[in-house]
Amino acid sequence: MADITEVTDANFQQEVLDSSIPVLVDFWAPWCAPCRAIAPVLEELAGEYDGRARVVKVNVDDNQQVAANYGVRSIPNLIVFKQGQVAEQIVGAAAKPKLAKALDEAIS
Repeated sequence: MADITEVTDANFQQEVLDSSIPVLVDFWAPWCAPCRAIAPVLEELAGEYDGRARVVKVNVDDNQQVAANYGVRSIPNLIVFKQGQVAEQIVGAAAKPKLAKALDEAIS
């Protein structure tokens, strides 16, 4: 199973924007119950899309700059990046099929 990388303000450019494959970024915080609730789904997606897309997490409490740059005001906030651009943004604890569809569209 693929690991979910913790991304910071310092390495967001390298890990997400410069990625050669689509990246699903989970903007979250440890105190956020819906964020914790979707964590197993994100782990499943990371494994299923390993090699075709990546799943990373950004703790908004520790990395406020990147969260502000993308207008993250409520969490969980999931943004799919393709070639350094926002391909889709999903606010709230989305179901796995919705997240998989967003990844599939970014991959195609």
